[in-house]
Amino acid sequence: MTKLTVQALQWTGDALKVLDQRQLPETIAYDVYDDAAGVHDAIATMRVRGAPAIGIAAAYGVVLSAYRHYRASPTQWREKVATDMAMLAQSRPTAVNLFTALATMKTALEQADEQPLVALLACAQGIHADDVAANHRMGELGADIIGHAQGILTHCNTGALATGGYGTALGVIRSVRQRQDVAVFAGETRPWLQGARLTVWELSQEGIPVTLIADSAAAWLMKSGAIDWVIVGADRIAANGDTANKIGTYALAVLARHHQVKLMVVAPTTTIDWSIPSGDGIEIEQRHAQELLPACYHTPDSLVSAWNPVFDVTPAALISAIVTERGVVMMPSAETMENLR
Repeated sequence: MTKLTVQALQWTGDALKVLDQRQLPETIAYDVYDDAAGVHDAIATMRVRGAPAIGIAAAYGVVLSAYRHYRASPTQWREKVATDMAMLAQSRPTAVNLFTALATMKTALEQADEQPLVALLACAQGIHADDVAANHRMGELGADIIGHAQGILTHCNTGALATGGYGTALGVIRSVRQRQDVAVFAGETRPWLQGARLTVWELSQEGIPVTLIADSAAAWLMKSGAIDWVIVGADRIAANGDTANKIGTYALAVLARHHQVKLMVVAPTTTIDWSIPSGDGIEIEQRHAQELLPACYHTPDSLVSAWNPVFDVTPAALISAIVTERGVVMMPSAETMENLR
C-alpha cells in the first residue's frame, strides 16, 4: 500500500491527535483530546470532517470515555460511557458513518467482559484499519471503471484528511494516477473551501498535479471537453442510491448529465443507510449563517440573512456508478443496490 504523508487522526495510546483542518494549508496543527467531550467538539467545529473520519474519531472518543470513567468508577462506568456516546451522536447529523461507528462500539461495550478497555480500543482500531483497507479496495475498483480517462473533476475533500487514510474519491484518483497520467481538477467547494484548502494541498503532498477551479467554472470546464468523470464521496447513501454529499454535488450531477460526463460516487458500505428508502429521508445539516455572511452583516438588526445547507442530495438517476469495498453498482436503483447487502 502507498505510504501516506497526510494523517488526519493519530492514536497516541491514551489520547487522540486531530489535525485541525480549519487551519490548513497555512498551518499544520494537531489538537490532542483525552475525553469524549473534546472529540465531540472537534467534530462539531469541523476540526475533523469527512464522514469516515468522523466515525473513526467518534469510535476513539468512546475509548477515551471508557478510559476516564472506568478508572474513576469501576462499578458505574458503563452508564457514563453510554451518556458520552449519546453526546457524540449529536455532533453532526448527516454523516451515517458516525452512527454506524457508535453502534459498533456499543456492541463492543455490551460484550466487553474481563478486559473492557482492551476490547474497546481493539474495536476502534479495527474500525480505523477497516476503513483504510476499504479505501484501497475502492481505489482499485474505481480505477478499473475510469479506464483511460483524460480528465477528472472532484468536489470537496475525500482523501486521507476525510477518512482513515488513502481516501474514497481521492483514493480512486490516487489509484488512477499510479496507472496513468490524468488531468485532475478540484472545485474550491464553498463556503468552507475544502477543495481549495484541503484537496489541492493533500494532492500536492502526495506529488499529484492538480488544477483548482472556481465552483462556478465547472459547467464551462465540462463544455470544453476536458472532463470525462466527476468523482465524489458521500456522507449518506439511501437504499435506492440517492446520495447526500457536500453542497454543490447535485449541481455538478445535473451539469455532468447535460455534458455527457459520468458521475461516480465512492463510499464504504458503512455510508449506506438501508433504513432510508430514498434521499427524501436524509436529514440535511444547516450550519450558522455567519459561516457564509461577511462580518458586516453579523449584527442583530441586519436585513441580510443566509441559507447555509452543508449537503444536498443527488438522485440515483444522475449517478453513473457507486463504488464500495464490496463492489460496484452501475446505474444505481433500489433493485441494483441490493447487490451490496
